[in-house]
This record gives sequence, structure tokens and C-alpha cells, in this order.
Amino acid sequence: MLKQLSIFAENQKGTMQDITGILYHSDVNILGSVTNDSAEYGIIRMVVSDAEKAKTALEKEGYLCRIANVLGILTEDTPGALHKVLMALYSSNINVNYLYLSFDRESGSPIMVISTDDVLEVEECLKGKGFQVL
Repeated sequence: MLKQLSIFAENQKGTMQDITGILYHSDVNILGSVTNDSAEYGIIRMVVSDAEKAKTALEKEGYLCRIANVLGILTEDTPGALHKVLMALYSSNINVNYLYLSFDRESGSPIMVISTDDVLEVEECLKGKGFQVL
């Protein structure tokens, strides 16, 4: 199970550079990320090398942060790989709140980062269906 850092930030010029600078100076590596924005605020979701360290550093600079459990599913880099994961979840009546892509740094294989309502249950479901869950 992976730890994901969610950062709530104003949608203004320079915000991403500020956040990545804080993480850089804290020696925290970004392993995967997705940004959702609205007119005034955005949510930046990241899997990082040290979620607690990143949260502490960002909160010190005034950012509102939250850590949550998400699943990382190692997949093949082939057409239909994501579809297979989603069909396995659908056939078990599991909803995906959101997902984004990362990569295994050693093998280069894609890792689908998935948020669901019951991470532990979904982890067991996917393992039972033969998926490699990180």
C-alpha cells in the first residue's frame, strides 16, 4: 500500500514551483502525481518518497496537506493493461474514485495509482485476481 500526499493550494502562478521547491529542499522525490484544478484552488496528489517528511515541510510553509492510503498496481506496458485492472474492479463491484500513472524506477513498468473507498478490501481482491499490488 502506498501513501499519497494531497496538497490543497491556490490556483495561481508559481504555486507548483513553490511546492516542488519545498520538496526538493527537503530531499523528497516525487514518484507520481496528478493535479486537479478549479478556478481558485487545486488539489495536487502525489506519491512521494517520504510522505510524512513532505507533509511536515509543506505545512511549515502554510500548505494544507493530507496523507491517505492508495493502491499501486504494477501493470504491463501494453494496450489494455489499465482496462484489465478496471474490469477486474468492475466485476467485483468496486468503484475507483480516481487514478493516475507512475512508473517502477527499476523496471520501467507502469504503476497504476488507484484511490478507492476500502483500500484493504480492494488490495485483497486484486491480489486474488492475480495482480501485483505494491
